[in-house]
Parts: sequence; structure tokens; C-alpha cells
Amino acid sequence: MLPTLADVLRLDAVRRGEPRVVAGADRLDARVRWVHSAEVTDIAHLLRGGELVLTTGIALPDEPVRLRTYVAELAEVGVSGLIVELGRKYADTLPAALISAAEEYGLPLIAWARETPFIDVTEAVHAQIIDAQLAEVRASETLHEVFTQLSVDGAPPDEVVRQVARLAGRPAVLENLSHQVLAADAAGADPAELLVSWETRSRAVRSEERTAYDESAQWLVTVVGARGEDWGRLIIACSEPPSPRLVVLIERAATTLALGRLLEQHAQSLERQAHGSIISGILAHAYSDPQEAAARARALGVPLTGRRLLGIVVLPCRAGGGPLPLAELADSTAAACRDASLAALVGTLDEGSPQERVGVLASLPARAEDERILGDVARRLRAHTAAPAGEGRRGFVMAAGSIVESIRDVRRSFLEAEQVADVAARRSDDLPFYRLPDLRLRGLLHLLRDDARLQTFVERELGPLLTHDAQRGGDLVHVLGLYLGSGRNKALAAHRAHLSRPALYERLRRIERVLGADLEDVESCASLHVALLALDSVRRDRS
Repeated sequence: MLPTLADVLRLDAVRRGEPRVVAGADRLDARVRWVHSAEVTDIAHLLRGGELVLTTGIALPDEPVRLRTYVAELAEVGVSGLIVELGRKYADTLPAALISAAEEYGLPLIAWARETPFIDVTEAVHAQIIDAQLAEVRASETLHEVFTQLSVDGAPPDEVVRQVARLAGRPAVLENLSHQVLAADAAGADPAELLVSWETRSRAVRSEERTAYDESAQWLVTVVGARGEDWGRLIIACSEPPSPRLVVLIERAATTLALGRLLEQHAQSLERQAHGSIISGILAHAYSDPQEAAARARALGVPLTGRRLLGIVVLPCRAGGGPLPLAELADSTAAACRDASLAALVGTLDEGSPQERVGVLASLPARAEDERILGDVARRLRAHTAAPAGEGRRGFVMAAGSIVESIRDVRRSFLEAEQVADVAARRSDDLPFYRLPDLRLRGLLHLLRDDARLQTFVERELGPLLTHDAQRGGDLVHVLGLYLGSGRNKALAAHRAHLSRPALYERLRRIERVLGADLEDVESCASLHVALLALDSVRRDRS
């Protein structure tokens, strides 16, 4: 840090001149960037600010107006101070006009009572400046080394914040954009006092700049984020305006935090891609030898041979607020599996299509209780997606297929899980997870979907209507499904079909003619409804 004018006045080379501050005594904390000696009055335009100007005053004008102009120009460019040696121009005191002008413009004015070699002062001050600059370079190197190592080590945010507090010697806090504390280190102070009413205090601190000092809060604040996506703020509590070193420290720490988050997200993304690639390959029969898939999964830490395998599908499904982003749901699902100590491949399936979902290929030990494990994963996933029970439909529907013993049968387990998920997503209940028995009639029909007797029943009940629609491009099967699915409530069915009531009535009469059935008869409608559910199960299985 550059020396202040007060530091300079304590140097032996300066004290030998018996300095006396005659104006601007309240400005001695000004930093001295350089020492410049000048015996001309039009020197201001050659200066850049922060200089300590030395002069014997021999060329200074006598007129008070010109003395005032001289001081005004020096103050305007931001010099740190003006030292005038007595004995050449002025015998034992400086002109009153010079002193009053210095007070007016806030320019520290020092009088030397004794002759002083300017070169001695210049060398002494510049040596101190160079020492300060070297100290800043060393401090910068230390910061670089510390935070580079933290980045390489993948240090968590709380460790980065701890290092910030240690290096700054002041409390440090990392918060998110909702002003919730993610990590904090009180640097030896009382943590409770540091964080009391945190959100309220933090919301009051705003800045248009990415790094700024708030005097009222006495906080140095910088935004944390990268690629135009800010996600938090790093704060150092300091009771005085921060030094350049402290600014470098907080900005370097913010960069480390942002980089750490990017790397973590990138690593998670790569892991999800690798997992998803293996699952998709298995489902598409892309591996000529199942052992190839097993070898790839084993390399990712998930054994598939000699294990009981279970296909799980997690479907984004949140009423009101829209579905969870698929990548976020996949990361949360992977975290839930890890927390439940479940070895599993977790990746997105059919990404970019309307049927996006998260696929989980769970690898269970021989004696594992699959229901208990599924419940544990579902509970942890609910916690990760921050959707506690009692707040409506959670952010996902989780469905599991049947357990299989080999990689070749995994596709069957996944297809079953997908069917269950699709059906469960339309239900109003909120079970932790679903399996075929939970779907009752739909589950039974799904199990019997390949039975020729069920298919014959569907054709007998719906065949004429299916043929009618196929020949005429009609929608009678769809309308019948809406009517029966609405509990034969014609007003609700018309609303769901986007039809007027007369148009719906006309279609229902046409359906009765085609099928030769009475849609007012409860048993007839029940038989047709079962046939429609069975048709839906068969069609989904063939798609």
C-alpha cells in the first residue's frame, strides 16, 4: 500500500527540514504516489495526481490571485501535498494568501524551516513506494497461489470463504441471490452477531457496479457468477474503505467460486451424459455384446453383472409452476441415489423430444429390499427438489418397472416403468413412487396387454368405431374416451373436447349408431371404458 503523507512526514530525510503543517492538516491520510520537485507555477498540467510537490517557492508569484490559481490547479489534478522550503523566497513564514488558498481547496501545505536536499527526500519516499509496490506484488502472488490451489483442489464454497476471512482478517459471507447465507466465517468474531437479520441488512445494500464498498453497511461486496449468469454475492465486512489489496482479494475469491461452480456443473453434465449414453444404448440394443455395456458401467462405478437390475423413470410433473428443468431433475435424482447409497446409472432419455424424462438403471444387491430402496430414493428426491408433502403435486412422478436379472431384460423393465409413469402422471394421488400394482385396473390391463383374449375383447367392443375413424379420418374414439373419462358428464366432456354441447350430442349419437350400443346404459359404458383403457395400453406398448 502506498505511503500516506503522514508516513512521509515521519521519514528522517523529511524531518531534518523541520516540517510544519500550515494547511490541510485533516488531509494527511492522502496517499503519495510520487515525489516531484518543481520551481515553476504552470506545473499542474504535467502531473497525474498523487504527487508530493517540493519547491523552494522562488518562482511563485507575489499576487494573491495568482497564488490562489496555483493552489487551485494543483488541487484539481489531485496532488497529495505541497512542501515549500523557507529561506529562498520566503524567510520564515508562507504568504497568508497561499495558506488560505490551501485550506480552501483542501491541499495539505507544509513549510520546511530548514534547507533540505530534495534528492534525499525523493530517494527516501520512492524507496518506501517501491517497497509498498513489492509488498503488493508479493501479496498478489500469495492470493494467486492460494486461490489457484483452491480451484485445482475443487474446494467447496465454505473453504473458499474461510480462506477469504483468514487473508482479509475480517468476516466474510457468501450469499445467494435470495440473500440467504451459503457460507460464512466470522474471523474470530461472534457468528450470531455477524448474521443477525442478515436478509434484511443485505437487501438494503445495492450497487450498480460488480464490486463496490457500501459505507453505511461497511461492506465490501462483489457479485459472483460467470457467463452472464450471476448466482450470489461475496461480502467482506470492513469498517473503512477497502485497500486495493482487499479489492483484489474479494474479486479473486469470487472468480474462484464462480469457476468452482462451473466446473462442478460441467462435471455433473459430463457424468449425466455418460450415464445417459449407456442407458440409451442398452434400451436401443446398440451393444452387440451386453458385456460391453457392463464394462462401461463398471468403469463409472456401477456394477451390472451378478446384480438385480431395476428400470426407473422420473417424469417432470409440477402443477402450476411448470415442470422442473430436465437437467436439474437429473442432477437431483443422481444426488438422491447417492444419498441412498444406491448404485445407479442416471441420465436423461429422449432429450429434446416431447417425452423427455430421467432414466435410472438401478443395480441392487441380491438381498436388497427394492420397495424400501425406492421409498428412500423418492423421499430424498423430494427433499432435493424442495417440494415437501402437502404442497400439491411434487416436481416429479417416479415409476419403477419389474426387477430383471440380466442386461438383456433391462429394456422390458424400462418399458414397464415408462408405461407406469405415463399412467401415474394423470392420477390425482401423490404416492412417493408407482409400480404396476398401484395402477389398479390400468395396471391389470397393462399386464394383460399381450393376451389375445384382451385384444379380441377390444376389437369386439371398439372395432367398428376404429374402422369408422380410420376410413373417414374421424375422432369418435377420442370423443368417446373423453366422455367416459369425464364420468359421462356431457358438459365436462364438451369442454375437454373443445366442442359445443350440440356438436358433442351429435357425435355421441353417431357413436351409438356405429357401435350399436346405448351410452345411457351403465354396464355398456363400463365395458367400453375398459376396452378403451386396454386399447391405450396396447397402443403405448407398440409405440
